[in-house]
Amino acid sequence: MSTPRPLLVQRSSPPSPVEPPAAPARGSAGKGRLLVVDDVRENREILSRRFERHGFETREAAGGLEALTLLAREAFDLVLLDMVMPDLSGLEVLAHIRATHSSGALPVIMVTAKSQSSDVVEALQCGANDYITKPVDFSIALVRVITQIDRKRAEEKLTHMNDELSRANEALEGRVAARTRDLALSNEQLRREIEQRERSQAMSEHLAHHDALTGLGNRLLFHAQLSEALAHTRHNPKPLAVLFVDLDGFKGINDSLGHATGDSLLREVAGRLRHAVRDEDKIGRLGGDEFAIIQMGGNQPEDAVALATRLIDVIGARYTIDHHSLVIGASIGIAIANGDCQDATQLLKAADLAMYRAKMDGRGRFRVFEPQFDRQAQERRNLEAALRAAVEEDALEIHYQPFVDLQTGRITGFEALSRWTHPQLGKVPPTTFITLAEEIGLIDTIGERLIKRACADAATWPQDVTVAVNVSAAQFKHWGLVSVVEEALAASGLAPDRLEIEVTESVFLQGSDANCRILDRLSDLGVQISLDDFGTGYSSLSYLRSFSFNKIKIDKSFIRDLSENHNSIAIVRAVCGLANSFGASTTAEGVETSEQLARVRLEGCTTMQGFYFSAPM
Repeated sequence: MSTPRPLLVQRSSPPSPVEPPAAPARGSAGKGRLLVVDDVRENREILSRRFERHGFETREAAGGLEALTLLAREAFDLVLLDMVMPDLSGLEVLAHIRATHSSGALPVIMVTAKSQSSDVVEALQCGANDYITKPVDFSIALVRVITQIDRKRAEEKLTHMNDELSRANEALEGRVAARTRDLALSNEQLRREIEQRERSQAMSEHLAHHDALTGLGNRLLFHAQLSEALAHTRHNPKPLAVLFVDLDGFKGINDSLGHATGDSLLREVAGRLRHAVRDEDKIGRLGGDEFAIIQMGGNQPEDAVALATRLIDVIGARYTIDHHSLVIGASIGIAIANGDCQDATQLLKAADLAMYRAKMDGRGRFRVFEPQFDRQAQERRNLEAALRAAVEEDALEIHYQPFVDLQTGRITGFEALSRWTHPQLGKVPPTTFITLAEEIGLIDTIGERLIKRACADAATWPQDVTVAVNVSAAQFKHWGLVSVVEEALAASGLAPDRLEIEVTESVFLQGSDANCRILDRLSDLGVQISLDDFGTGYSSLSYLRSFSFNKIKIDKSFIRDLSENHNSIAIVRAVCGLANSFGASTTAEGVETSEQLARVRLEGCTTMQGFYFSAPM
């Protein structure tokens, strides 16, 4: 969160004798037109009101670009210019002003915080007439504004008198020579004005159609380029493809390392894209971490597939930014201009749908658009809307599946599981709606309700029966998970050691240090921590070194193959031995037959869970 901007004017200060409530400004030669530039609306309004009470006419600009636009259209006697603004800084706006107005023609007073003394020196060197500091003493500001406007008008008067004297002298030397010089001067001034207008227009045109961060064309320009390319293909048939590129993992870097690092990364990506495409291809940044490419000619879709393959490698190569070694990926959708996609909007939508399909299929890959993608996207939108409604109406249910001690046969605990029954679709698989909830930001709400309800239910059970709740990696993005657990335990009165938090190896794939700290905090509360679906990841043993788990749950894929695959038996046996050496218990997931039950008991599993004993209820 950014630091709050200071108020521009000291509203608590008593009125100064220089500032009578509504008298005209003393010392000013008539009314003056002021342009007040500040990105904080309250600052602008306070200054404007107070100067207007003193006979000034004011205009307001909320940023540098708006100020330059007003200066291009209207005449002002003085500019009060804030030093720090989000779009253009005060120094950048000052540079633009001094390119067209001298300090005498248009005085500029900088408004700056006291801590910005070095910026004040630079501003004065760049042509600022004066400065005032925040919070503003309006009496001082009024005197300085009057002084600068009086000086401006004195210079204008002197200039006018000099012009009159010059014209008189020129008249003495001959009216013909005077008129010739006047004509030459007017022509030169007109030429400069035309050049300046052309430069301003070109700059405005560029800013309107290009991304300020990367220099690539923006969405508006890319859409126009695509429309033009499609129109050209109708008269001169040539293959045309659009590649929609979305970065994988960018948001995590942007959130964890800050927007400055994220912006530098986007500039690096834009540079790699420029080097990867041909001169005749067009690249645009559509917004955020989304880019698009127009590929003209060649053999399609073969050439687009080749380019997509190359871009995935190029973008996926390691980056070094601000001493950070960063790796991201790219998911790419390809759409080919044909009978179904001849409009720019349709073609971009098709490429976007194909890109989304690439993400759904695992990220870091490309997909060529197929008509069924549109139908699937609509089905997903409908499912998303239904899930949002179900969460809003608190329509998700909790089912419980027991853990059974393999030595005594008694129930030692239950796992709390979210279940959703859709009015039309029926029972929606958890793998479907939980994944969707993670993508659209509902998982925190679902997870919080599940933890609190499970703790409340478990508090009514026998004291030696525990409850386990599976927590998504998405819930580890902030420390709110710890607060949720603390609140659930406090509200229910459940002993912390009766709550078991289950996590998968995905918790360690990103932000492992921060996630380990959260797990440590939960463990300090007395909560039991289990590693779920063990053996399905890539670096399971390294995770066991990162954190001391209370329980390891053996993934059901190994239990399912016990009767047919000797490797699965060896894995179960090894995991049980490994867990025992770490002082952790083991749970065999997905036990469905008596043969599987006998085998996991023989191999040393502590507890079992599965349909052989009970389905979730």
